[in-house]
Amino acid sequence: MEFFSLQPGELQALLLTLKVAATALIVALPIAVLVAYLLARTRFAGHGIVNALVHLPLVLPPVVTGYVLLLTFGRKGAVGTFLENTLGFSFAFNWTGAALAAGVMAFPLMVRPIRISFETVDPKLEEAAKSLGAHRLTAFFTITLPLALPGVLGGAILGFAKAMGEFGATITFVSNIPGETRTLALALYTATQTPSGDLAAFRLTAIALVVAFAALIASELLVRRLRKRVGGGHA
Repeated sequence: MEFFSLQPGELQALLLTLKVAATALIVALPIAVLVAYLLARTRFAGHGIVNALVHLPLVLPPVVTGYVLLLTFGRKGAVGTFLENTLGFSFAFNWTGAALAAGVMAFPLMVRPIRISFETVDPKLEEAAKSLGAHRLTAFFTITLPLALPGVLGGAILGFAKAMGEFGATITFVSNIPGETRTLALALYTATQTPSGDLAAFRLTAIALVVAFAALIASELLVRRLRKRVGGGHA
């Protein structure tokens, strides 16, 4: 029974992880949709550079991403100093910094499936709507976005799962502070570094596996359901 009994610190880490991942998703998803649409539908100077920058966190070591965030948004960073001096707001050593790190790491995983989904929508449908007098935004929200929803949903759940498991960038940027920045991944790391932490490590691993598996299954089921709706009942 002890294996199934979450300790207060572990429950705190789980709840913080859900809070961090949800915040990262809420903030990053609209930006991911916009960037994915621009990459899918437009060609502009620097298109390849923007695309490379979007996907850079996938190939960089997470510690490097965390260090860049620290240099930029830390208390001595240009943006971090400005935010603290003008708004009294700081990402450093704060759960909001953990959400920022999680959002940055999850961002390319959201953009890619959303972009692919936009690319499968026939641009002629948008052009037809515009020719009938629909505004560009109206055509986007009534035609393009609904048809791309399976990819948007898939990207959102994949991004949420990635945000929940983020470790390297988080610990580099906001450290490992109990109750403030210690997410599930950091709690697991802490348990593995403790001589008597084997049971806690196994328990946290089981929780992480269940949450990740549930997210992936939910993603698959919801995407299939949306595809049936969009396709008029055909999978």
